[in-house]
Amino acid sequence: MIPLTLYTTLGCHLCSQLEGLLGHLCDEPVALARVEISEDDALMERYGVRIPVLADDEGQELDRGFDAPRLAAWLAERGWLNEAAWEALRCQLEGEETPREVQGAEMRRGRRYLG
Repeated sequence: MIPLTLYTTLGCHLCSQLEGLLGHLCDEPVALARVEISEDDALMERYGVRIPVLADDEGQELDRGFDAPRLAAWLAERGWLNEAAWEALRCQLEGEETPREVQGAEMRRGRRYLG
């Protein structure tokens, strides 16, 4: 489980978008602790215009994690990125054809042959 904290507020559509991306891009399940900032003046001061803010268990934060490339880079730095899922999403976002895995390849005498 990847322990993360999400600083959020009720009705934040960008926070929902970030949660969806996390579920898609992480290579293992996420334990997401949601912190409601509207109930604390200090949190409102710190995060009010920055949400959604994602924090790892060491306190390192990511602003604007709903931006897929920023989130992918942040997850990759921590070794949590599902590379295949990111590549497929990146291709989709950029309008490219999704790369396909080669099926039916076999090794014979140290050489790879396609079936």
